[in-house]
Amino acid sequence: MEQTARVLSQLGSKDQPSKEFQSLVRQIGEAKTKHEEDRIIKKEAALLKDKVGGRDVTKRQMREYLIRLIYCEMLGVECSWGYIHAVKFTQTGSTLDKRIGYLAASLFLHEGHELNVLLVATLQKDLKSSNMLEVSMALVSICKLVGADMIPPLLPLVQDKLLHPKQLVRKKAVMAMHRFLLLSPDSISHLEDDFRRSLSDQDPGVMEAALILFHDLIKNGPIKYKDLTESFAMILTQVIDRKLPEEFNYHGVPAPWMQMRLLRILALLGADDLRYV
Repeated sequence: MEQTARVLSQLGSKDQPSKEFQSLVRQIGEAKTKHEEDRIIKKEAALLKDKVGGRDVTKRQMREYLIRLIYCEMLGVECSWGYIHAVKFTQTGSTLDKRIGYLAASLFLHEGHELNVLLVATLQKDLKSSNMLEVSMALVSICKLVGADMIPPLLPLVQDKLLHPKQLVRKKAVMAMHRFLLLSPDSISHLEDDFRRSLSDQDPGVMEAALILFHDLIKNGPIKYKDLTESFAMILTQVIDRKLPEEFNYHGVPAPWMQMRLLRILALLGADDLRYV
């Protein structure tokens, strides 16, 4: 809990948690029973309900209020009256404010929430941004909040990010495409060439994200992807030969989760190719 108390100062170099926030964290950490913890959080939620609706609330104060709302939600007190403030914060000009707004919205809302429709225009705007952080935040939020009805206005912009010069953005774009695949496979059926390009991306992180996408594509129809068998085998060979950066290793094993994903893919591709000796 002490580490979480420094969330605000981590998100903003000059922001320091108020004494109220520090007191809240300390009380939660010192609570002896669940009943006592519930009493503290309910009191905090009631206090925040009055504060967030004030006319003179500054951006700095609202950033902290949203973090405190996250605390309340995480500890079991619903604060649905505050969700709209998280959505509004995603629409601000400051990257820091957007970051906290998207964080709160991703934790508060769910795929079918009625407030999600208010995020479409903001997501479109941030996907067009020249700021890599804003683009990344939008892509991460898409993976969490977008429903099938929100795909059409966002798909062209996400497709464009598959060619972004920054590998982190390309990886998150592939992850967003995987989200679209799970929601509406037909909506991305025309983008196979783009996915194949991501599979051969020079960055291993982008390639790994593409493997997850192809795993689900192949489960729905392996015959269409038979021609990629050699490519998957070559990637597996590279992994085994430790051609990937060391950060992909786990306890000395080269990219174990990627190996398992590749073996599952190869098993799906070869399921109907039994040969009798």
